[in-house]
Amino acid sequence: MTDQRSPGNAFDVAFVGRANIDLTVRVPRRASPGRTTFASSLTASPGGKSLNQAVAAARRGGRCCLIANVGADGWGQQVTAALADEGVDTRHVTLLPDATTGAAIIEVTPDGESHITLALSTATELTADDIRRAVDALDEQAVVVQLDLPPEPVTALLHQRPAPIIIGNLVPYPNLDKTLLRQLDVLVLNQHEAAAILHTTNDDPLTAAAGLQQLGPRVVVVTAGAQGAAYVNSHGSGRVPAPTVPVVDTTGAGDAFLGSLAVDLARHVPLPDALTTAVQVGSAAVQHGGAQSATNE
Repeated sequence: MTDQRSPGNAFDVAFVGRANIDLTVRVPRRASPGRTTFASSLTASPGGKSLNQAVAAARRGGRCCLIANVGADGWGQQVTAALADEGVDTRHVTLLPDATTGAAIIEVTPDGESHITLALSTATELTADDIRRAVDALDEQAVVVQLDLPPEPVTALLHQRPAPIIIGNLVPYPNLDKTLLRQLDVLVLNQHEAAAILHTTNDDPLTAAAGLQQLGPRVVVVTAGAQGAAYVNSHGSGRVPAPTVPVVDTTGAGDAFLGSLAVDLARHVPLPDALTTAVQVGSAAVQHGGAQSATNE
């Protein structure tokens, strides 16, 4: 019997989460109640946080794969084709018959801010069995898991610990046992998500990172848009400033940041250096429209 953990199954990073289609319009302003706002033409492009992160990692030269489910529909085919074009391994992207691929409805305002509504496809949500089958077959240095997935697959992954580095992203699912955060090597989230977990209005990223580390992750990184990022680990803490750049569209900037960070951490790049590069990648991303339009750094 062939060993599943063969060299062909070795990756820098495995990304665990969702893939969907981004339905994006640019609007002069968001519509007020009872009013209509005219927008640009609609674009439909592959997206989803885990997909965006995997693409960003591949563009940094990382060998990576995505673990996700999509529908066996036109959108699902578009997603898998885009991943293959970017060099992301899709052996664990499953097209489910009779399921609809999820979508994100994105409005981009003139200041470049993106306002996102996620239309979840419950039929394509990952299960604990999906996680077990995928991670049993893979050999990776790091895993990035979206913590807003249903609690069962997240719990299965954290208990299985399939890689030396486990990176959690986003505010945890409401029913997720927060003691599981102690099993994370790295927690990455933005300042708004950090405030939601800490139940505070303080938006200082360094203060938030210090507070979140008390929940158990060894390393906490809090991104803060134009302010860059802050981190706390066992060696201390620090801030990484962002360059001043023109902002066209913030969609996917955090994903570009995390994809870059995950590749560097998988390759044992020191955290401050990895964060400096990640901030540069995220800053490049906001200068282009769409979640995946940033060029390689």
